Amino acid sequence: MSAFVLETMPKASMAILTMPDSVRPFRGNHINFIDLIRKGRELGAFVFVVTPRDLKLGQKRVHGYVYNIEQKTWTRQLLPLPQVIYNRIPTRKDEQQPEVQQTIKACLKNPSISLFNPFFFNKWSLFEWLHKSKATRRYIPATKKLASLEELEDFLQKHTAAYLKPVRGKAGKGIMKVQLGTPRDKYWCRLTIQDHKNSQVSTYDSPSKLWAALKQGIGSEEYIIQQGIKLARAGKRPFDLRVLVQKNHNGDWSFSGVGARVAGKQSITTHVPRGGRIDTPEKVLTSAFGGDRSIDLLNKVKETALLLASRIEKASGEKLGEMSMDLGIDTDGRLWFFEANSRPMKFDEPDIRRRSLERIIQYSLHLSNGRVTSTATISGRKRR
Repeated sequence: MSAFVLETMPKASMAILTMPDSVRPFRGNHINFIDLIRKGRELGAFVFVVTPRDLKLGQKRVHGYVYNIEQKTWTRQLLPLPQVIYNRIPTRKDEQQPEVQQTIKACLKNPSISLFNPFFFNKWSLFEWLHKSKATRRYIPATKKLASLEELEDFLQKHTAAYLKPVRGKAGKGIMKVQLGTPRDKYWCRLTIQDHKNSQVSTYDSPSKLWAALKQGIGSEEYIIQQGIKLARAGKRPFDLRVLVQKNHNGDWSFSGVGARVAGKQSITTHVPRGGRIDTPEKVLTSAFGGDRSIDLLNKVKETALLLASRIEKASGEKLGEMSMDLGIDTDGRLWFFEANSRPMKFDEPDIRRRSLERIIQYSLHLSNGRVTSTATISGRKRR
């Protein structure tokens, strides 16, 4: 295989860590990776893709995948060790594989490599971290582990509506809603289970019957139970806000953008794969609270998201570079934290998308401290 050289020496090298694939060279969002490679080229960083199978830190070089922008092709090449590793291991199941765990731990111990966002967040850990701080406790709905019928019944008597969420869930999968019946209803509670873009509704006339149904559906998976919040509405649909915060070129948390997600007609969540739709935060907030108050609320969202990100990073004890958050605003205008994701999905809003790519590269340049890579890599031009 022919070698490649850079037309100009890069300021830093960043490897995107993902999993090998039986059909393609590697898994993950290839379009997203190519966008990062393009942005890296623009800002002076050499970006390539690597898998745990090839990332052997005891060696001076690793095999990685390089994208030729002009020819639109991937090639596997022997490359210098990266200075920065952007962790995009696709799933929690992948992350638990021994080879992946060993690779991440080795990277974290290596003083010449900076790996950020080493693991997926655990929902229960997030709420524990945020609840322990006086500054962030106010944004947390009442949350408990789903452990027994007695605790579930007591929780529902206090809050009347609750969401059941898998501790290791993603994109709204596995979420359920329990709503106590009123004295006029012929049932004790109503259970709504999110199923793709629709919902399955069933009723139960006693706590024990609900618990039996839950245990059958949940099995051994860990769940939390969380206070149901009466969200503000745009038109007749509840909405929440999807926020992206990232480290910048100085290594400080910065606000990259916010989008609104409006619940689908038969959905108990606002996730787009579950029937939700994208809207602008200005539009939905103005619809719910009026123009003047919507500006104040947006400023509050930005301020709170940075506070939450800082607290989560400190409590985790790890180096984090980005996270997305789901924040809700209730009918009184109070802000609530619902979830954070250490592997944010691509935002569809063009301005947020552009800024997100820039920040990843800028933070990688910051982590590299401007050190020049020891060996030339690639520009798409073959050495002659």
